[in-house]
Order: sequence, then C-alpha cells, then structure tokens
Amino acid sequence: MAFKKGELILLDYTAKIKDNGEVFETTIEEDAKKNSIHDPNIKYQPKLVSIGEAWVLKGLDDALSETSVGDKKTVEVSSDKGFGARDKGKVRMIPLRKLGEDAEKVSVGDTVEIDNKKGIIRFIGSGRVQIDYNHRYAGKTILYEINVKKSLEADDDKISAILKSRMPVEDDKLIFKKNADSLDVTIPEEIFRLEGLAILKHFFQTDIFKFVPSIQKINFIETYTNNQPPKPQEKQSETKSKSK
Repeated sequence: MAFKKGELILLDYTAKIKDNGEVFETTIEEDAKKNSIHDPNIKYQPKLVSIGEAWVLKGLDDALSETSVGDKKTVEVSSDKGFGARDKGKVRMIPLRKLGEDAEKVSVGDTVEIDNKKGIIRFIGSGRVQIDYNHRYAGKTILYEINVKKSLEADDDKISAILKSRMPVEDDKLIFKKNADSLDVTIPEEIFRLEGLAILKHFFQTDIFKFVPSIQKINFIETYTNNQPPKPQEKQSETKSKSK
C-alpha cells in the first residue's frame, strides 16, 4: 500500500553516482566503511523521512510515495529532480592569492569558501584557480539503493525516531516520557554545552507538535549533579565562660 503525504517512515539507503559508481552517502555503517566514506561523527541509522515534504531529493521523494514497507529497490534520480543541472555561469577563475593562507595548501577537488560561498577547485595554474560553485553532483544522475524499513504510526515510535534524528548522542541515552498531553525529554549531560542545542530543541519541538498533535507541551529536563565531595563540617568548640 502506497504511503500518503506526511507519513513518517524509516529508510535505509546508499546513494551513488550513476556514471562512475562513486558512493557518496549512506545510512548503513558497513557500506560507509566498505566505500571509504566512514565518518565517526555520523550516527548511522535509518533516515527519518516525511513522505512528500522534501526531506530528501525530489526524485527520491516521488519514488517513496509509491513504495511500501519492506520494499528494496534501486531508484534512479535525474539531475532535474536531484542536485540540479550544471550552470557554466557558476564556474569562475580567480587569482590564487585570493585564497590567502590556504593558497599553498589547496589542491584540485578541495572545497573552499570564497566571499561566503562554497565552491570546488577544478583547476590550479599560472597563479590562478578555477572555482566551481555548482553543487558537487550537479548534472549527475543519482542511484539510490533503498530499503523501506518501517512506517511510524504509534506516537511513541514517532517521538523516539524524531528524538534519535535530532539529538547527536547514543540512542540508549535518549529518555522521554509521554503523559496525557505533555512530553518530558531528558537532555543527556554530555550535550548540555553543545553549540546549537537550542536550535536542535526548536526543530525537535516543531516536529513533535506537527506529527504528534496530542502533545501540547514539551518539558526539556536538565539535571545537574554536584560531583564535588562534601566539605567536612567544622566542629564548634564549646567555650565555657566564667562569671566573676
């Protein structure tokens, strides 16, 4: 049975360039290691996707709406429904010195940021460097090997999946309790000082209020423990006063 727009699913996939077979993204740790793209900072797990709401590339999104739980297939995504067509106007030649201190360190294929825009170095020579501001995979046809793992229907499943997708910690450290119309979420101590934690909380609550409408209030719980040993209390000596 095909999914409806707005349904939440868990999706495993491995994405590669059709032309050369280069794997550039995967939700599966084994595939990441096998293709030398493993990143220890990434939490490999099925991706949470809301059908028809642009959480993935349009070509993949369109294909997912016609799948069911358990489907394993290869989806071909053309550039017009993927990373877009290549625009020659976004390829520019600039003086190498404009890279500043990085001028002697960069090489072809590196990603650099110039004038607050990220681009890929395509050529270096004669004191100049060619920067391509197109997406790295613009103009490419992408193949997605997908496995539709689960459709999320129960509130607890939705909350758990949203929490896992938003909080960058091990799953066993993510604790929540759903009450009648409220939700208590315990923030793990290791991310108390995480840069961008407030933004993660914002996106989490936005998703919860949208996909679990019975929740009207979310309490984020941070518990601080005093790890310093208690100071011994000073003994007060009794002083006897003699009256004259």
